[in-house]
Amino acid sequence: MKSWGRLITAMVTPFNENLEVNYELGIELANRLVNEGTTALVICGTTGEGSTLSAEERENLFSNIKENVRVPVIAGVGTNSTAATIENAKRAVACGVDGLLVVAPYYNKPDQDSLYEHFKAVAGAVETPIMLYNVPGRTGCNIAPETIERLAKIENIVALKEASGNIVQLSEAVKRTPSDFLVYTGDDGLTLPSLSVGAYGVVSVAAHVVGTKMMEMMNNFLRGNTEKATEIHLQLLDIFNGLFVVSNPIPVKAALNMMGVRVGELRLPLTAAKPAVKAEIQRHMRKLDLV
Repeated sequence: MKSWGRLITAMVTPFNENLEVNYELGIELANRLVNEGTTALVICGTTGEGSTLSAEERENLFSNIKENVRVPVIAGVGTNSTAATIENAKRAVACGVDGLLVVAPYYNKPDQDSLYEHFKAVAGAVETPIMLYNVPGRTGCNIAPETIERLAKIENIVALKEASGNIVQLSEAVKRTPSDFLVYTGDDGLTLPSLSVGAYGVVSVAAHVVGTKMMEMMNNFLRGNTEKATEIHLQLLDIFNGLFVVSNPIPVKAALNMMGVRVGELRLPLTAAKPAVKAEIQRHMRKLDLV
């Protein structure tokens, strides 16, 4: 597996004023993120509003971004249907992506054996490396560490995005999996705590606005300069929290628009940030001289 690095950004999907995908700006944004420290990109994940994009739009994004960036591209392909997820995965692989992000099936509420069989079936349909995505707050089910341990034995299941917000569960996943199975936190505010218990990195939303500082924080920790890493963590804590004050990606799109990166609004069922939300985000960004 080609290294995905430690700072993976789950990229927003830019829209124009008609809520059509702005592919040109998508390429510009992707390269901006890479220049600020992003080591790989998740396209069409939660942050990228993948569930409201058509198959054609997703495939065009995968192809366009892959052709125009110098870092790995990981495609969000998961649904609550195993057959649909496999079809999405095969289409993404045909676009040349470097990895697949596969979320736990939402709404169906599968038990642990069902989760195992779902991910095993997806992995068996492709050879591309897979990152499991555990986000029980959105899916209504939790991939237990015991299940992750079983799945990590499948050759092309190589990583986990753990977004439960539970540092003990993340620690247990690290403990139960081989050293070459990469555990990433999906919670920006837990990046530093997660590194301290053996996580490899973060799949980040905040890197859209503070990617350089996040990489500085991680590099300081990895060099043993924990005091400096903690200082940066505390400096960024308000923006980490502010970007999740309402459902992602509402706040981060508002933040980018404030910075002059005109990524547009959101497709229903999500709506634009309300004035109070924008004011809170702007306050945090001003503290960091971002606006």
